[in-house]
Amino acid sequence: MDLVTLLLCASPALYLLVQLLRFICADADLTLLWAAAFGRKPEKVLRGQVVWITGASSGIGEELAYQLASLGARLILSARRQNELERVKRGCLERSSLQEKDILVLPLDLLQRGSHEAKTRTVVQYFGKIDILINNGGRTQRSLFLDTGMEVYQALMDLNYLGTVSLTKHVLPHMTERGTGAVVTVSSAVGLAGAPLATGYSASKHALQGFFNSLRAELAHYPRITISTVCPGPVQSQIVQNAFLEQLDQRVTHAGDQQYKMSTSRCVRLILVGIANDIMEMWISEQPFLLFFYLWQYTPTWAWTITNILGKRRVRNFKAGLDADSAYFTKAKTS
Repeated sequence: MDLVTLLLCASPALYLLVQLLRFICADADLTLLWAAAFGRKPEKVLRGQVVWITGASSGIGEELAYQLASLGARLILSARRQNELERVKRGCLERSSLQEKDILVLPLDLLQRGSHEAKTRTVVQYFGKIDILINNGGRTQRSLFLDTGMEVYQALMDLNYLGTVSLTKHVLPHMTERGTGAVVTVSSAVGLAGAPLATGYSASKHALQGFFNSLRAELAHYPRITISTVCPGPVQSQIVQNAFLEQLDQRVTHAGDQQYKMSTSRCVRLILVGIANDIMEMWISEQPFLLFFYLWQYTPTWAWTITNILGKRRVRNFKAGLDADSAYFTKAKTS
């Protein structure tokens, strides 16, 4: 066998080996990583864009504000707590060459759906346009279904699903009138696959996935309007501290170890890459969590088997007062 024939025979195996190594080291789906390496850079695409961020006072929303400010995007920062939004605005100004006028602090409560039309009108009057809406506001859940009041499920759907749909409802006509824009919604890994202790949260994120997948198809005749969903796995943020528990008035007292989770800065960088390249769905997670995205997508029977095994462990540790999140793959710590 000559050398050329040998190389031709070996190339499929070599290709598969390279792809396997890429996947082992991956922290996002391969389409998004390809865009990060070879696609359009956020620095070139997002400069000067008007971006409205909900949930901008902490976590992923706060980091989005900082990174977008450093890229030169003009910002609308929304959440319920004005003092925290003002703090984030100061951080944006310190990290960028933006001026005071380039950042609008706009307190917003996703539950107050009657206010969303006026808030949208305020933004359009201030900047003249909205290029990108990032639906990031919402809360998670840490409770067992059998112990959780129905008012918690109502609150999760009102906030995560209906609040997001409502704001999109008022922003999208502005984009269709202009014929351009992007609606980017931060969903979750549990928007694709369920997880114990998050039945209501998972349901609200599944609802968002279904809504925006359907909306994307409705807007097919607007090729310059992008509908994107972001599905992060575990990310370092304050989402656990603000989780719903069994009753509405309960508060988390111990959020557990965050160190095993993906850094917020890396997650946000990948989101911005996805926005710059018009990626419709982004899977962002380190291994072994990223593997679950692919198992649920391509081998659901295997996914169910593994999820049930790990789910039993997660519930058992939760009932024992241990950290339910880090207990998946690290030694659980008492609260």
